[in-house]
Formats: sequence, C-alpha cells, structure tokens
Amino acid sequence: MTAPIPTKVHYHRKERELELTYAGGESYRLPVEYLRVFSPSAEVRGHGPDTATLQVGKKHVGLKNITQAGRYALKLHFDDGHDSGLFSWDYLFDLIRRREANWADYLRRLDEAGASREPLGIEIKQL
Repeated sequence: MTAPIPTKVHYHRKERELELTYAGGESYRLPVEYLRVFSPSAEVRGHGPDTATLQVGKKHVGLKNITQAGRYALKLHFDDGHDSGLFSWDYLFDLIRRREANWADYLRRLDEAGASREPLGIEIKQL
C-alpha cells in the first residue's frame, strides 16, 4: 500500500517539529531530532543494518530549509549541516506509524553505547 501524500507541510521552528497534514484532516508532528536520527541517508543508515551510524548529540537540531524532491519526497536541510537524505512519503508515513517503537529502540541503543542526546561542547547558533 502506498502512503498518503501530505496536503500541507509546516515547520514549527520554536518547537522544532515538522507537521504533516493529510487530506482526511489528520495531522502529525514529528520532532526534528527524531527525523535527524532516522534520516534515510547512507551517512546514517549505512549500506546495511550492521553499518548504520548511531546519531548522538542531536537533541537541539533544527531545520534550515525544506525542499520537495519531485512528487515523492522531501529533502530536509538540518542546521547541523546534514542534508543528504530524501524522506519519501512512504518513509515519512512509516516514521509516523512506528514513532514510539523507533524512539524506544533509539534510546536503548544510546544507553547501550553510553551516549547521549545532548550535544558535546558549546552549542553556537547563528541569529
């Protein structure tokens, strides 16, 4: 089954959440941190399950820009410089459906690695 295509995409900058609204009126908000750590890029996912790179220190990541890639995906330009993943409509809808399980698994993997969602060092934001 093919995922629905959003009728509206809105970035809530202050909350750092991407809102996807669909034709039936249902709306979902996904934290940018969640989207960043589950980026479909090879940089994050690797070229197989055992080559994925655990993303750490992404708690405060935001978006600089959102562009549409054809009629099938969004390209999210994160403010940490990452912008190589294409988020297809199918992948975004899967992230919505599996959000709780994905997030719990991510937190477990962070814990096992002794890593943190908090960034290392001093965060510097351009105004």
